[in-house]
Order: sequence, then structure tokens, then C-alpha cells
Amino acid sequence: MAGGSFVDSGNTKQFDGKVTVFVLVTCFVAAMGGLLFGYDLGITGGVTSMEPFLVKFFPSVYKQMKDESSHESQYCKFDNELLTLFTSSLYLAALVASFFASTTTRMLGRKTSMFLGGLFFLVGALLNGFAINVEMLIIGRLLLGFGVGYCNQSVPVYLSEMAPAKIRGALNMGFQMMITIGILAANLINYGTSKLENGWRISLGLGAVPAVMLCVGSLFLGDTPNSLIERGQREAAKKMLQKIRGVENVDEEFQDLIDACEASKKVEHPWKNITSPKYKPQVTFCSLIPFFQQLTGINVIMFYAPVLFKTLGFGDEASLISAVISGGVNVVATLVSIVSVDKFGRRILFLEGGVQMFLSQMAVGAMIAWKFGVSGEGSFTKGEANLLLFFICTYVAAFAWSWGPLGWLVPSEICSLEVRSAGQAINVAVNMLFTFFIAQVFLAMLCHLKFGLFFFFAGFVVVMTIFIALFLPETKNVPIEEMSKVWKSHWFWTKVVPDDVTDNSRKAVQES
Repeated sequence: MAGGSFVDSGNTKQFDGKVTVFVLVTCFVAAMGGLLFGYDLGITGGVTSMEPFLVKFFPSVYKQMKDESSHESQYCKFDNELLTLFTSSLYLAALVASFFASTTTRMLGRKTSMFLGGLFFLVGALLNGFAINVEMLIIGRLLLGFGVGYCNQSVPVYLSEMAPAKIRGALNMGFQMMITIGILAANLINYGTSKLENGWRISLGLGAVPAVMLCVGSLFLGDTPNSLIERGQREAAKKMLQKIRGVENVDEEFQDLIDACEASKKVEHPWKNITSPKYKPQVTFCSLIPFFQQLTGINVIMFYAPVLFKTLGFGDEASLISAVISGGVNVVATLVSIVSVDKFGRRILFLEGGVQMFLSQMAVGAMIAWKFGVSGEGSFTKGEANLLLFFICTYVAAFAWSWGPLGWLVPSEICSLEVRSAGQAINVAVNMLFTFFIAQVFLAMLCHLKFGLFFFFAGFVVVMTIFIALFLPETKNVPIEEMSKVWKSHWFWTKVVPDDVTDNSRKAVQES
């Protein structure tokens, strides 16, 4: 492979500053936006495997599941369009919301978008908790989706803009960390409520708790210097930059932000501008990273885990415990990523994670093929079930230190200010579109592809790992407004990005 995949961050400017308690607390509060997404990912699969919930809203699924006289394949137990619509409607709403959130984030600031996201999620969680019919459930899911769309748009951008370059990866991954904590908390709550008659109401309604935490927390956050400059509040921006960097002399970095803002103001239509040749790398990664992230198959495990384990012959309690175990592995592995991302870089985590996911999925597919075959009739012994759970956990761990957090980090850090909101909107929209698609068709795909579904996802993991190896430059320790130099140092993107990108950047540095 041609050289240039790794970029020397020494070619970019390093600004004065230290890691302050203020910036850590601020990023922690903002990252709570990930709790919303994570809680919903974790809670949905558990609720849709609870019998009282199925009896009330999806009686045909319950009847099909309990029909002992039916010889229907294990693979097809939960294949129901209305049930999958309950799960997937959220992601369709989040896709639509991401475009509105892009404008809100740019014009009103990042913290306002976070507050609105929390508010939408709060109302949606309450509607779901008190639902009396399927229509009420779906409306609640749509509002939850708007909340997720707003938070997924604003939080990664907020974290990337607030964090010092040397720990930007770790702080941005706080968002993914909160997603994994939300998933684990949801799995534990599902386990605790599964024996209660109306336990599903508690599980769905408790989504209001992280929503309230985010709404209240966002009221006390300051907005990012980038956002304040973008909205003409330069004095406030400089004070905020001094506060988050912990030093008085921030003139060089502040001037860089102003230069970036002035360049962005010349762009009247960010959506039109982002299609120009100099932004081809950004559009490519903001589109393909979330696309590939969903085709790892992770959300099959995350929001259908209890249903999947039940389908494979685990008992009710065993399926929920297995989901809790995989959720715990998810949290621990994300911690590994936070510790290592700014030390070893983004590429090595992507590549190692890809290899490990591929091997794990091949093992899972082979075990299911061996025991269930094409007919879908069979079961696992306790030892075999534990081995299957082990392979699923190695897969979850690989995702959690690679495509999980990096899928949000890389798109949020590579876009310059003038197209940052548009770039993040593309990232969220593509992510939600394919999350919706996978959620909507997974149970049908499991019914028809059977064990081949896991080989299907494994094939995509090979493709995405090769893509990263060839085309993603290393971005660790590169200041966010200096990212344009990375593309001109890469063997492929230097042929695509016009020379005036780095020339303009150099000119701005000389003028400052």
C-alpha cells in the first residue's frame, strides 16, 4: 500500500493549554446524551421479549411463540412486521430529526440542541410508559427518535469542540461510553422487571430519568467557543476558551477559531458547499463510516439480544442474563478504547476490531449452523450455550473498542467549521437510516437467511476493514481546525483534495 496512511501530527500546530476539571465535568454532562440512545437500544429487545407486553400489544406474536403444535422454524418465531415497526420507528424519526437538528445546532448552539433532545425523549418515554394501545406506543417511539436525533447530532460535535486535541478521542468517546452504560442499565432493569405484570411499563417509563438528567445538565453547560464565535459572541468565546484550556494566553488558538469562522461565513449554503471537491474525504467518511457501523450487525445483538437468545433456545431468564453479560462486556471494552485511542490512534483500533469481529461472527454462524441447520430445529446444551455467549461477547468487545466509539468520533472531528453541522447531520442520518433498515428487516432476514445472516455481516466486516486500511489517515493529536492538512498528507486523498485547501490554511496561520 502506498505511504501516507499515517500522518505525522508534528506537522500541525499544538496549542497551549491543560486538561481542566471544568472541561472534564462539562464533557461528562454533555456525554449523558448517549444515555438516551443506549437506554433505548438496551430496553427495546427486553421489552419485546416480555410476555405481558406481547399479550397486550402483539397477541399474534405471543400466540405464535406459544403454539406447541406449530413446527415453525426457531428462526421465524418473532418475525412480525408490527413488532419490528415498534423497534425501528424510532430510527426513522431520528433520521428526519437530524436535519432539523443540524440547523438548530448551527443557529442556536450545541447546548440548545441537547436540551431539545432531552425534552423530546422525556415526553416519548412517558407516552410509552403509559401506553394503552399500539398507536400510543408508536407516537412515543417517534418522539424518542427525535430526542435521539437531536442528541446524536449535537453531543459528538460539542465534545470534539470542547476537548483539547491531545485527549479529544478519549473525551469524545465519553458519548459511546454513556451509550454502553445506558444499554447495561436497561438490561439490568429489564431483568428486574421481567417478572412483574406491568414490568414493561417501568422499563419504558424509566427512559424519562436520563432525559431529565440531560435537560437539567444542559441548562448549566456553557456553549463551545466555536459555536459562540459562529453566533458573533467573540468575547464570551474567548473567556470560554480560557476556561476550558486553563490558561490566559489562548490568542493563537482563538485566532485559528476566528479564521475558521470567517471562512465558514463565506459559505452561504453548507449543504451545497459540502459537495465541493475539497470536502470529498469528509463526505466519504461521514457517509460510509455510519453505513458500515450498522452493517457490522451490532444492533442485531444490542436491541434484539434477549429475543435472539430466546430464539436460540435460552430460557426467559437466561436470555435476559445473557443480554446483561454482553452489555457489561460492552462497557468494559469501551473503557479500553477510551484509554488507548489517543495513545495508539484510530486506525489500529479499527483494524484490530475488524479482524476480531470477523472471526467471532464466523464462529457464531458456524455454531448456529451446526446445531440448527437450515430447518431451524435444535437446541444448545448448557456448555454450548455458554460457548456461543463467549463468541458473542468477543464480538461485542471488538465493536466496543473500534467501530462503536470511532463511528461517532471520526466523523465529528474531521469536518471544518463551515460544514461541521452538515457533516454531522449526514453522519447521524446515514446511521439512523441503516439502523432503521436493520431493525426493520432483521427478524425477517433471520427467518430467511437463518445462520447465513451472521456470515452476511461478517462479509461486510471484511469490506469495511479493507476500506479503513486503505483510505483512513490517522487523526490522533491533530487540532480540529488543522485537519485539512491530514488529507494532503495521505496517498489517496492528496490526489482528490485541491492544493488550495492547505494553501489557505497556511495563509491563515501566517496572517494570525
